[in-house]
Amino acid sequence: MRARFAPIHVHDVLPSWQLCFLILLFVNVKNVFEQEGFSRQKRGYRNINDIEVNMSDPLFTKQWYLINTGQADGTPGLDLNVAEAWQLGYTGKGVTIAIMDDGIDYLHPDLASNYNADASYDFSSNDPFPFPRYTDDWFNSHGTRCAGEVSAAANNNICGVGVAYNSKVAGIRMLDQPFMTDIIEASSISHMPQVIDIYSASWGPTDDGKTVDGPRELTLQAMADGVNKGRGGKGSIYVWASGDGGSYDDCNCDGYASSMWTISINSAINDGRTALYDESCSSTLASTFSNGRKRNPEAGVATTDLYGNCTLRHSGTSAAAPEAAGVFALALEANPNLTWRDMQHLSVLTSKRNQLHDEVHQWRRNGVGLEFNHLFGYGVLDAGGMVKMAKEWKTVPERFHCVAGSVQEPHKIQSGNKLVLAIDTEACQGKDNFVRYLEHVQAVVTVNASRRGDLNINMTSPMGTKSILLSRRPRDDDSKVGFDKWPFMTTHTWGEDPRGTWVLEVGFQGEEPQRGVLKEWTLMLHGTQSAPYIDQIVRDYQSKLAMSKKEELEEELDEAVERSLKSLLSKNN
Repeated sequence: MRARFAPIHVHDVLPSWQLCFLILLFVNVKNVFEQEGFSRQKRGYRNINDIEVNMSDPLFTKQWYLINTGQADGTPGLDLNVAEAWQLGYTGKGVTIAIMDDGIDYLHPDLASNYNADASYDFSSNDPFPFPRYTDDWFNSHGTRCAGEVSAAANNNICGVGVAYNSKVAGIRMLDQPFMTDIIEASSISHMPQVIDIYSASWGPTDDGKTVDGPRELTLQAMADGVNKGRGGKGSIYVWASGDGGSYDDCNCDGYASSMWTISINSAINDGRTALYDESCSSTLASTFSNGRKRNPEAGVATTDLYGNCTLRHSGTSAAAPEAAGVFALALEANPNLTWRDMQHLSVLTSKRNQLHDEVHQWRRNGVGLEFNHLFGYGVLDAGGMVKMAKEWKTVPERFHCVAGSVQEPHKIQSGNKLVLAIDTEACQGKDNFVRYLEHVQAVVTVNASRRGDLNINMTSPMGTKSILLSRRPRDDDSKVGFDKWPFMTTHTWGEDPRGTWVLEVGFQGEEPQRGVLKEWTLMLHGTQSAPYIDQIVRDYQSKLAMSKKEELEEELDEAVERSLKSLLSKNN
């Protein structure tokens, strides 16, 4: 049993030398010395008043996602921790971010000084001037608002401040035409990949809860070329908004957000909850911030607006992706040699749970102890933590791909009975493409159902991590197309050992009975053969587990002793 002692303060009664002499008279006292007081602080907590960031920009104090002091009924300290990165001297200098959108008001006085005209282009009108097309309702303000979040200039008394306020911003106008084409998307994604470092995309297939869509052939090739050849071979960094379909949709049905080549970003609001429009899925890597649920007019994202104006009302995961692009720009300034995969690893390792929470999806730990959430990914990006780790970062080992196994024969699915399938794998051990440490995992599935929206697909790794690959989409009535070799992706098993048994569970959720057929499940593993930092994480996690179990046992013992003492006392009385 652990002894518990309460300190006795008698300094006001006796001088310290007399007190020491008196204590030494006790038989069991071997030594006496006076204790000096010193300070200790809780780690992970910052006093907002200690953050010294002085900006003259009028909206800066309303940019709670940069420094959250509790503005607009928010939670103090719940922000991107950019102040630490700025104080370390990182502001995005030397980094170019392209906003792929409906254009940029590059004449805006808060953007003009950071605008990279040479890296900009208008693929909607085929000219080098991506200025937004005028409409009476300012419908084409989206790109300008996103650009301000990233690169709005600092200390110029105009609007607010960009996350990376010394970075360069390029405009790629490609959204403003009646229909999108594969060639426009591919041209935009591959525009000047040796000049542009980061591409920010706040768009995708329709967020109507019934669409299943993704990049076509030319765009897929452009993205593959970007990560393999962009930035001198280090790889273009694609940041994608996870989607605004809310609980009616699943971002694993969006082939852009769920791509291994993109960093998919979800959002939280200023009190740590999910926004009502946030989609959940296992491919989301991390989160930033968007507007709050409350009707506080200052709970939105403050940024630049069309024609030299400012706004407090930018919102959606559209607002979240550019914030992430800004944080990544800070990391690239700290270490220009970061590859596209380095940026993903840094996002996983430095993102924080902070005070993010959701009523449905709880925080869990994967097999190596990394904490994740089905909505928030690995947590909110931490700019300070990321630049500090980036500065000392060594490029991750070579990436390998392994087809771990496949189930090809048809299996029926019926309401009330889950279809459970298993694949045992050695992860290509003994071959050149052996995968020992996971990054991305894909379950390539072909399945048809009488109602696609009622399908629910879960996958569990050999280390026990359960990923929700597909949740119910109540608006999806499809009964013909289903999913054809669709690559459901999870990042939740990051760092795990893939060897062992993978389990796929397929069933129906909903009031009406449904039926279906799973025709194929192929398991694709992507990762490395060595990753020393993961070994350290595992050791730390196991040590913490052992310590927590020890503390639990000690607490149980204390409680048992206390109960026994109370029982004896009551009997004696």
